Amino acid sequence: MIAAIAIALIGLPYCSVTDVAVAPGSSGDFVWIMVCSALVFMMVPALAFFYGGMLRKQSMGSIMAQVLAAIVVMSLVWVICGFSLAFATDGPVIGSLDYFMFNGLLAGGAPSDSSTLSFAVFQMMFAVITCAIIIGSCAERVRFAAIMLILVLWSVFVYVPVAHWIWGGGFLSANLPMVDFAGGIVIHILAGASGLALAVVAGPRKAHIRKARPHNIPFVFIGGMLLWVGWFGFNGGSGLYGDGVAIRAIFISHLAGAAGAASWMVCQYISTGRVNVMGIITGAIAGLGSITPMAGYVEAPSAIVVGMVGGILCHYAIAFMRSRKNVDDALDVFGLHGISGIWGSIATGIFACGALTPGGLDGLMYGGTELIVGQIAASLFVLVYVFAVTYAIGFLVSKIMVLRVSDNCEVIGQDLAEHGEPAYSM
Repeated sequence: MIAAIAIALIGLPYCSVTDVAVAPGSSGDFVWIMVCSALVFMMVPALAFFYGGMLRKQSMGSIMAQVLAAIVVMSLVWVICGFSLAFATDGPVIGSLDYFMFNGLLAGGAPSDSSTLSFAVFQMMFAVITCAIIIGSCAERVRFAAIMLILVLWSVFVYVPVAHWIWGGGFLSANLPMVDFAGGIVIHILAGASGLALAVVAGPRKAHIRKARPHNIPFVFIGGMLLWVGWFGFNGGSGLYGDGVAIRAIFISHLAGAAGAASWMVCQYISTGRVNVMGIITGAIAGLGSITPMAGYVEAPSAIVVGMVGGILCHYAIAFMRSRKNVDDALDVFGLHGISGIWGSIATGIFACGALTPGGLDGLMYGGTELIVGQIAASLFVLVYVFAVTYAIGFLVSKIMVLRVSDNCEVIGQDLAEHGEPAYSM
């Protein structure tokens, strides 16, 4: 492990570009983006397995229902107004309604139309998976109807504005020297801060439920590995072309995931004297989340360091969050996604190579100072905004309807109490 870090540090200043680009707007690019869209969508049922396996068996069905709700809500909101408000124009605060109900995107067949539509579909899958991630923070105690309303409001007032500010020409990207290749800020910081806010609003589960053991480690393994595969589409498609950038992003992402798993294993062994499946796969996701904002902007040595540090930070962040009695982030949304996103965004300002970034922005390792300032400023602003607005949404919903299930329902489990459908009949 020490040798690997040393080798990585020695090679950090190396930076080269050897892309073989495909002509913009070619049919190959459209096919590639649709394949990546499918891979990102696959991450949603994968997340249901990953989350469900870590909960009690009487909560498996409810987490699947809530993940399905995220698909339904976010897909409809995205088509009605989400994509338009996020990407239609480059206004400082929000976009326009030019693409309301995907107006004009489904007509004709010109390359420009297909390019916009493929981008809209790809971004819809990003919105869906982010929406599904936040559910894990308040699992096993929030009513299904309340979750539905929270997700509708959250999609419009949290996800869409942040996507516009970072990726749609909004004021953060327009005024700060910052980059976010595949969603370190838009996806992971946003999901982590949202999850933390919902966990605070919902309050903790009963002590014996919090201490319950995961009911199905094979589900955790299957879900986690499918998330890893889906990340190839997540990061590989974010360059929007089937070219050398996509190849680099996939390779760099895989390398960081492996590095995160390696460092997590070391931390877990030091802490407990054992290494387990759930820890290894969680460490891989920590590494993947950490590399997301820079997957197209760094070389292999940097990816190893970023992934390893991400695994270490998330390991201890999750342990710290689980020790808090008053904040019950049930499935470690902030400790895993939030912390990896924060670290990844800051690390982008350290390791990004100017030969690979838009505008030639160099990280600290290559002598640049502006980028890290922009990364920190954008991350902090989004973190504060998202937490505050998500908390306000949760609080508002709690005043409109009953937010939490009854004590009896919490003990029995939402599968039967709310859905009347146990996940297992045997």
